[in-house]
Amino acid sequence: MEFKSLFTTSFFADIQKSRDETDLPHVTFLLCGILTALITIFFIGFIFQNAYPTFENQGLINFLTGNKWSYTDGVYGVRIFLLGTIIITFLTMIMAVPLGIFTAIYLAEYASEKTANMIRPFVELLVGIPSVVYGIFGFLILSNLFREYIEPAISNNLGFISIFYDTSPTSGTSILLASTILTIMILPTIVSISEYAMRSVPKEYSQGSFAMGTTHWETIRNIVLPTASGGIYSSIILGMMRAMGETMAVVMVVGILTKVPNSIFSGGYPMTSKILNDIGYHVAIPEHKSALCAVAAVLFALEILFVAIARKMGGNK
Repeated sequence: MEFKSLFTTSFFADIQKSRDETDLPHVTFLLCGILTALITIFFIGFIFQNAYPTFENQGLINFLTGNKWSYTDGVYGVRIFLLGTIIITFLTMIMAVPLGIFTAIYLAEYASEKTANMIRPFVELLVGIPSVVYGIFGFLILSNLFREYIEPAISNNLGFISIFYDTSPTSGTSILLASTILTIMILPTIVSISEYAMRSVPKEYSQGSFAMGTTHWETIRNIVLPTASGGIYSSIILGMMRAMGETMAVVMVVGILTKVPNSIFSGGYPMTSKILNDIGYHVAIPEHKSALCAVAAVLFALEILFVAIARKMGGNK
């Protein structure tokens, strides 16, 4: 009640301020903010309203933990797709976070301004490449490279560990390939935000550290990275959100495996792939549409969780 009262008071105070000031830009910005909030509320409401019948009929726990998905039997379990999303995202972040942060450290702390200005446009260019182009690149080029060289090398040397054993060496599609494509796709997010956060650290901090006789790397490790950690954490969370929600490129290179994958060389079936593959065939049937919206709701809930974490980290730092 207190939150609602505070929100209402603040909202009408903004409107009254607009009237008092007769400030056209202020009114325009206020209306844009209200419109954005309404679109977000409508979007969330639409997804969860359509998903509710499935949650009610299946039970939320059964829906999240069930392995069977059958339109014929009316049984829907998202566990395989949820784990597929989590595994692909986790493997992506293992590769993307070190590469992205190390690149940001180089651009912010080691590279000359000329070198940084040469490298930065190539990193930022990755943002503008359409997802389907990434998918084509992965399917036509990287899949052959992985099948002929990378996957056999890893499997032959680390195959005694089950997750590194290639059970289908001729497939060409795998979780590892999908994660590699996603790593390339989210690098600009991690690099750009992390570099900005590091450059925002006051120079006096580093200069004070140098004055105490520390090396450049010690200053980066003990001063720059802790001070910039809020921005770095936010870049990681935003990159994770992008990886978790990506669809087209992943569908083209991950394959379809309707069981929990036991190797990084296995195919996978993330939630985004399930929605894309089925929506065109089942959207006209209310029960089936509700089931797919329930998958979207689970994915959306994870996204909201990571947004909250990013805001919390950014606020604390």
